[in-house]
Amino acid sequence: MNIDRDLFRRLGAYSHVVISWVGDDGYPLQTAATLAADAGADEIRITPPGLAVPTDRVVNVIASHIRPKPGEGYDERRYISLWGRVHAAGGGLAFRPERAWGWDEDDIPFFEYAERSNHQASKYLSRLSRERGVAVKPRLSPVWTFLLATRLPFLTATFVPILLGLAIAARDGVFHWGFAIATVIAGAAVHIGLNVANDVFDTLSGADDANVNPTQFSGGSRVIQYGLVSLRGMTMISATGYVIGIGLGLYLVVARGSLELLAIGVVGVLISVFYTAPPFRLVHRGLGEITTGLGFGPVMVLGAYTVQTGRLDWEPLIASIPVGIFIALVLYVNEIPDRAGDAAVGKRTLPVRWDQSAVARGFLLAAAAAFLLIAVAAPIGVLPRPTLIALVTVPLAFEVYRGIQRHYNSPYELMATMGKNVQLHLVAGLLLFAGYIISVIADRIDHAIAAIGAARLIGG
Repeated sequence: MNIDRDLFRRLGAYSHVVISWVGDDGYPLQTAATLAADAGADEIRITPPGLAVPTDRVVNVIASHIRPKPGEGYDERRYISLWGRVHAAGGGLAFRPERAWGWDEDDIPFFEYAERSNHQASKYLSRLSRERGVAVKPRLSPVWTFLLATRLPFLTATFVPILLGLAIAARDGVFHWGFAIATVIAGAAVHIGLNVANDVFDTLSGADDANVNPTQFSGGSRVIQYGLVSLRGMTMISATGYVIGIGLGLYLVVARGSLELLAIGVVGVLISVFYTAPPFRLVHRGLGEITTGLGFGPVMVLGAYTVQTGRLDWEPLIASIPVGIFIALVLYVNEIPDRAGDAAVGKRTLPVRWDQSAVARGFLLAAAAAFLLIAVAAPIGVLPRPTLIALVTVPLAFEVYRGIQRHYNSPYELMATMGKNVQLHLVAGLLLFAGYIISVIADRIDHAIAAIGAARLIGG
């Protein structure tokens, strides 16, 4: 903050300050005081506090404000911290600031302020490390570090399509527990490899460093930026995920003897690697939504189905399209807060290319297409009729649409909308899965009833 007229204007909004200094004995002292700041003056008038403030050394004057909001947190957060000397003036004290620092939530949201301060914190830790001769860096428990680095909560994007593929195979009368478990683990491992690889390549490209508005749904894990995990460490985690996933995938290919499964696996690995990796960097070219929808839609649903049945079929492909669209929309909305940082490094995502109205309209049209497919395919028997229950999530899609319209330029207000968008994918996908399970149970009951009736006929 510059020491200018604006500083004195802002100070006029505070009635009290705290003055701190180092006493003669080397211990810090502080006292509260009242102030009067005149926008036309060069000094701040301070009413004599309870303790005598020294005039022979630099003191720190802090003015701050915060408003508690019960049940929600805080807002109206702001502070001004000034350094300078005081002198006697007109029966009181006058303080002339020599340097100042401050923050106002009305100017910069708290999370952005914290993110912008990260570079300063890194410099401080580097300087401290040099002074002490040992590395001083942030620490977090290994469990929480792994959770952040891999973004494990997002594995629902893998579980939903794989469960759907397994349910479709079960409806066709085929289910192997061992292969199902191996499929889930393989898919999750590749997904972890993908999540971590994205952080690695977004760090190398500068996209994550340029992003000062990360949220819990966007902007990457930030573990590299915060010094929790090194770039090399993240590379090793990603490689391990891919090795486990590919190894299990090859086992399933051999066990099932399916070239179709091999082709699906190769496509899935390639699009996950080159999502952010050079030379293709698909997300940089505005293809992120398509590749994400393909990978977490048809590739995973067909992959899980083929592991069980050893063949491809039209039904799992059609059932995978709504799931693919919904997960693509998760990425699509999550890219909105990142658009400034992405644009700065040439990452031309759709929210970077389009304006607000086009982005909101694109979401609505894509969601409508997913729901329309379910509404048409289920009644005509392409999908089981119980899958129509997924249409109960239509109101949730409209909530996301309205959230995009209202909070497009406010990353932290948009977070609730991003959360609802994740729920849309998860709930709609699980309801499709539930529709298949209901269909499987109904088919089993019908077969049991038919078998009992046949037995009675034979017995009669």
